Amino acid sequence: MIRPIRSEADYQAGLERVESLIDAKLGTPEADELDIVASLIERYEEEHFPIAAPTPLAAIEFRMEQQGLEPRDLVKFIGSRARVSEVLSGERPLSIEMIRALHQHLGIPAEVLIRADPKTQAKAAKELSRPAAKQLMACGVMAPGEGFEAFLGRAMGGTQAMAMLRKTRTDRTNGKTDIAAVQAWCAAVLLRSRSVKLAAKYDGRKITAGFMRDLARLSVRDDGPDAAIDRLAEMGIAFVVLPHLPGTHLDGAAMRNPDGGAPVIAVTLRHDRIDNFWFTLLHELAHVKSHLGEATQVIFDDLEIGSSEDIEKQADEMARVALIPDEQWAQLNSREFLSTAELVSFAKRVEIHPAIVAGRWQKENRDFRKFSKLLGHGAIRSRLITSAHAM
Repeated sequence: MIRPIRSEADYQAGLERVESLIDAKLGTPEADELDIVASLIERYEEEHFPIAAPTPLAAIEFRMEQQGLEPRDLVKFIGSRARVSEVLSGERPLSIEMIRALHQHLGIPAEVLIRADPKTQAKAAKELSRPAAKQLMACGVMAPGEGFEAFLGRAMGGTQAMAMLRKTRTDRTNGKTDIAAVQAWCAAVLLRSRSVKLAAKYDGRKITAGFMRDLARLSVRDDGPDAAIDRLAEMGIAFVVLPHLPGTHLDGAAMRNPDGGAPVIAVTLRHDRIDNFWFTLLHELAHVKSHLGEATQVIFDDLEIGSSEDIEKQADEMARVALIPDEQWAQLNSREFLSTAELVSFAKRVEIHPAIVAGRWQKENRDFRKFSKLLGHGAIRSRLITSAHAM
């Protein structure tokens, strides 16, 4: 069970867990857990250690100097001379296979090797992977043969593109996030948002707690997602559904248009569940209301990852209370045992879909089996792709 890292004991346990997961195969739950635990460790170190931990490249270079190794000596661990050159120059990030080999044969700590390297990230952020570009072209957003920088510039106004994306908030993202893919996804969302018809100019003062609560009540309707999107359009907020790109690990985002246009809420529907859709929508609406500005023009979220940032805590709380007011939730969750009939009856009293109650109960009780059939798997994407809101 993955838990936040808040103490030295948690930190040491996290390091031990990384060590035990280092042999996890790509695409398995264990490999996913490895990514998440590594991200939690990295965040804890940034907050509590005044001296930055060594980057993967620094650790490799130190061990090479210590053992008198040449680049050619790394071929058996990394794969070829060309790959060794790319890794040492920061052109290529370490794969799980490389990390495993360097850890086992050179004794470099796995928790160091698995960290994101700023030098590698900076280079990777300038290049879009072929799978991501192919998906964007399939969606009709990116033109065949269009360069990455040109695509960003077209979406965000030329030279403003990178400046805007440098102001993104990245605390709530997976440690293995492909920054270039995230930038491309944001650009594609902004391009799509320009075709959304809005009924009014945005006025943040109208996004009240009462409005958010009314939005949550729409979840009980069969056409609830469509109705909620229409209500956002009436408030001058564009809503876009765009699948996540390979390497993005995103649930949603809140954005400001660089040209001063309407704010945008975007969701990926990577977890196609009723509870996830409504929480993501309200979480991003909270960001639009309270956190977007000149200094923060894009906020994107992987909601599977916790965050210590105030803006994320505030958005979580605003979404949670809009869905189920705390005083009402306390009455339900204080019961030692809860039946499906009681859950459904409670949902009816608070005027929200039972899936939302089930999802919150699972998360707070750390029991993801009970009520799993109530979550509404596959209910959102099938609804939206047949509506005028499909993107």
